[in-house]
Amino acid sequence: MDGPQRRTLNRGARGVLLGAVVAAGAVVLPLARTAVPWGALGLLAALYALCEWPARCPFLAGRATVAVPSGSFFPVLLAAAFLLPPGAAALAAVPGALLAPVAEAPETPRRIWRAARLALAGSAAAWTHLLLGGRTALGGTPAAPAPDFPYALLPAAAAALVFCLVLTALDGLILWTAERLPARTAWRGLLPRSLAPYGVHGLAGLMMAVLWRSPYGPPAALLVLLPMYVSCWVFAQYHREHAAHQATIRALVQAVDIKDTYTRGHSERVGLASVLIARELGMAEDRLEVLRFAGILHDVGKLGVPTRLLRKDGPLTPQERAVIELHPEYGHEMVRGIGFLGEARAAILHHHERLDGSGYPYGLRGPQIPEFARVVAVADAFDAMTSTRSYSRARPVGAAVEELRRCAGRQFDPQMVGALVRALDRHGWHPAVTADEPDRGALPSHAGRGNVSPCDAAPAGRG
Repeated sequence: MDGPQRRTLNRGARGVLLGAVVAAGAVVLPLARTAVPWGALGLLAALYALCEWPARCPFLAGRATVAVPSGSFFPVLLAAAFLLPPGAAALAAVPGALLAPVAEAPETPRRIWRAARLALAGSAAAWTHLLLGGRTALGGTPAAPAPDFPYALLPAAAAALVFCLVLTALDGLILWTAERLPARTAWRGLLPRSLAPYGVHGLAGLMMAVLWRSPYGPPAALLVLLPMYVSCWVFAQYHREHAAHQATIRALVQAVDIKDTYTRGHSERVGLASVLIARELGMAEDRLEVLRFAGILHDVGKLGVPTRLLRKDGPLTPQERAVIELHPEYGHEMVRGIGFLGEARAAILHHHERLDGSGYPYGLRGPQIPEFARVVAVADAFDAMTSTRSYSRARPVGAAVEELRRCAGRQFDPQMVGALVRALDRHGWHPAVTADEPDRGALPSHAGRGNVSPCDAAPAGRG
């Protein structure tokens, strides 16, 4: 499915998938009893399949293949909705949806889901366009040889809106069932982010349908593919830039892991836990990746701390602790010029601040601490307590949660702690093994060493 990241489907997701397949079959079934324009259907279905498989742009020939979002070619499906009967419009989406590559497992259910959702959206859009008189408004018939503008825009816009509504409704439904997200989180932001792109898709689809009905026929309609491929190229550029960002992050994290071998993997887990918290809070999707970067890079300032201090097994002296407590400022300086990090820079600087003002580097209190920093502080503390390090053994998840709750209100934001607890109840926590030593169930003292110490202890020093 386009949204979920799970490799297996739970019962709810399987039910939604089965329901979508049955509904898609129901909308295609009437084709058995009606005349079907098989030529137009075959051409549009083949065109969409050709666009989606393989998902690459001609402008990128000779370069590395860049995955193209499937929505780049939705104008072809909307043109099918404007030109074909509803059942045929649904069928036009199926070959391309089944042939297009899938990035996440399980592949077969994802392909089936994609085909079913596009079939349902195409059929709903075709019915909307038909009921509003859109077929007549396209022109190209003896009774109406010329397109009826501007009226033709109305049924096309309504059909594009219905297409968008069906897809966003189904996307939210599968997120709610497969990922078990709260309903308000599953659908949050899906529709507002989709309206403008689908409006553009509708205009392109209308242009393609009008040209298809013109005396020049389908060859003229193919000219509309040019702006779609330009859009594809723009998306490819965006994905290439995004890949460069990811490479920058990976390089910094690998450098930290090499320097501080005792906490290898910690950064990625803090990024994961930060996103879990943010999703429970209903944070906007466009902030999630920046927050993940903040979690991953929160300890990048360790690159400026002497290695002997990071790997020291014994207690830290006050002078050594003071040196380690400079790592948030070091990290902030290192990433100051990386523009795409945005709010993540403040989280890197302030993730060791405490609500009661006893943290570092600036002793901020309560709402003075940036939201991202409050999220990362909880995620960082949780992973530090549940990971084995040179100076402490891993605690069970339940014990770590109790410690977070005990420190909420003084060290940690209670809202962030509550969000993490809800996320753990919903998804569990399965981090990578950080040591070969078994957990002995002890609750070690982290005072002055680990990220989390009891609330009445001195501020943490090791990070």
